[in-house]
Amino acid sequence: MVDAAAAEDPGPAHSATEIAAAWRRERPGTPTESIEIVTPIWWLAKLFTDDRGRALREAGIDAATLDLLSVIRRSGPPYTLSTRELARRTLVTAGAISQRVARAERDGLVRRTPAGTGRRTVLVELTAEGHALIERSVDTVLGREAALVRCLSDDERTVLIATLDKLMADVRQRTLG
Repeated sequence: MVDAAAAEDPGPAHSATEIAAAWRRERPGTPTESIEIVTPIWWLAKLFTDDRGRALREAGIDAATLDLLSVIRRSGPPYTLSTRELARRTLVTAGAISQRVARAERDGLVRRTPAGTGRRTVLVELTAEGHALIERSVDTVLGREAALVRCLSDDERTVLIATLDKLMADVRQRTLG
């Protein structure tokens, strides 16, 4: 159980440990074992989200466009993917991809072309302007995020990555079926 008010404030007046202890005191028997895990994750998510928003504004790109251009850029040369593959890799609907691609095409960041396979497959390719924007943006965003986790040693990162992977897989399985 996450204290909703505390989860909204990344600068909490009380630590997650104190919040859990208060719930145990006030409601003995209430399951509190998640508070010291989930509450800091919520606080961190808020801090990371806010900082990423600042980095994106500095880079002149929004989160949806960063996501779209990043997926295409990570695909490697010729930096072209079908709209179906974009939807699969970004975990958003085909309609959302269509809107993102249309906006990025209007901004000169991507170009759409028919796949030429006789089907209705559309390919989306980075333009030179889109490639330059994602190169600048990814350095800005990932550089900021790397600085935010720099306090962790290599061993701590390894343990945290494995622990988060385990938690993510289990939570996905339990919540998404």
